[in-house]
Amino acid sequence: MKDAVVAKVTEIAERVARPEGIEVIEVTFAGGGNRRLLRITIDKPQGVSHADCELVSQQVGTILDVEDVIPGGSYHLEVSSPGLERKLVKPQDFERFKGRKARVVLREPVEGRREWEGILGGISGETVAIEAAGKAVRFSINQVAKANLKVDW
Repeated sequence: MKDAVVAKVTEIAERVARPEGIEVIEVTFAGGGNRRLLRITIDKPQGVSHADCELVSQQVGTILDVEDVIPGGSYHLEVSSPGLERKLVKPQDFERFKGRKARVVLREPVEGRREWEGILGGISGETVAIEAAGKAVRFSINQVAKANLKVDW
């Protein structure tokens, strides 16, 4: 059921966000009972403002309530930016952030390691490249368990 809710909320959020130049990065639905959390993460090239989050929250929230998308009563809706060390969720994220530092955790080891941190080399077809440990490492996008940008503080 959660997958169906996430799919429907994603479709609604994209319908609201796209005309405003906002990208829906991720939708998650977690928890149970009275502690259910629906989280929508958004982004746009010039950065996300509080007004962007408010707009998406109000419009999506209204549609969700009118269409009764979330079964079972109460939930908390949260709309936020992905932050500086944002997740890389979609294949195009690996190309969009080419040249930036990232950390990638793989499902299966490549060259004996599951974790790689280095400079993204982009994506070609299904193959992601990262310059790490002094060499170019390549792996299938399907191998990625999680990935995020890294910021040197």
